[in-house]
Amino acid sequence: MTNRTIYKINLAPTLGSRFQPTGFPDLSAAVFERHGGASETADALLVESVQSMANWAERATWDHATDAQIPLLDGLPYLRVRAEDGSFLTSSRLEAHRLASAYIMDGTIDGTNGEAWFGSEFGLVKGTPLNHRRLAAVICRLDPLSLVHGVFFARGKWPWQPKVARALTCFIEADGVRQAISGGVKKDSVDSEGGNTNTGYGMVPHQRVEFTATSITAFASIDHDQIRAYGLGEAGEELLVAIAEFELATLFSGGLRLRTACDLEVSDPEASGVPSLATAGKRVVRAISAAGDLLGPVVDVTWAARSVQAK
Repeated sequence: MTNRTIYKINLAPTLGSRFQPTGFPDLSAAVFERHGGASETADALLVESVQSMANWAERATWDHATDAQIPLLDGLPYLRVRAEDGSFLTSSRLEAHRLASAYIMDGTIDGTNGEAWFGSEFGLVKGTPLNHRRLAAVICRLDPLSLVHGVFFARGKWPWQPKVARALTCFIEADGVRQAISGGVKKDSVDSEGGNTNTGYGMVPHQRVEFTATSITAFASIDHDQIRAYGLGEAGEELLVAIAEFELATLFSGGLRLRTACDLEVSDPEASGVPSLATAGKRVVRAISAAGDLLGPVVDVTWAARSVQAK
């Protein structure tokens, strides 16, 4: 049996009873039937997907006002992508593919192309098995959050395409859902009848579909077996678990405002099992300090648009 820590966190709308779930192209809201017995079904809804919650969890480590990691996590490394003039562009914490971001792979690190630099760090050799422990050690040294949330290096030039699964999985579902349909109109105070509505003129009525639910639950899992398999030792294992718990504590310590019309809060914080933000913060600070040589410095990557155009 897999050794995991499981959390079930009861949520409720902060304002009123309606909420807006995540939507998908050509699908809209992800409504499904949950089977409760031999013939019992109930309408359920995916409020927030696994991939979206991973992005929210990583965002808990980042200060958008300063384009930098939050001060509490000083000592944790990440890759910072800059333009040629030195201005900040993005980072491995903000990119959907994390360390495998195109801005990193197509950028330069210490004067070397990012893709070639990573290939050398990973020790990839054709005809030789992928060294998973070396892979984990390099990723930990560069940005351990890619070991928490997963990363996939789909590089056709490499003899291997290294992939790390998520060690922290989180998503939000709702049960007993019903549509709450409303609408509105975009007004034109100058010319209500004329003008091209495609360019912003005229009166434009619109429909809005939100939902109500009998219950909303966030589910989270930390896979300790996967973390131990990285081969980072006790200090490395403690670091990754501490990071995961800190992210969960940050997400669920207050209001979880996923969208304008999806503002949720924890109904019963003590029953969730998630540590308090103060406790999780102290733990992650201790873990960073104890990690020692497992962690490297913040690495700067220079990305130039012309390097992509030349390909």
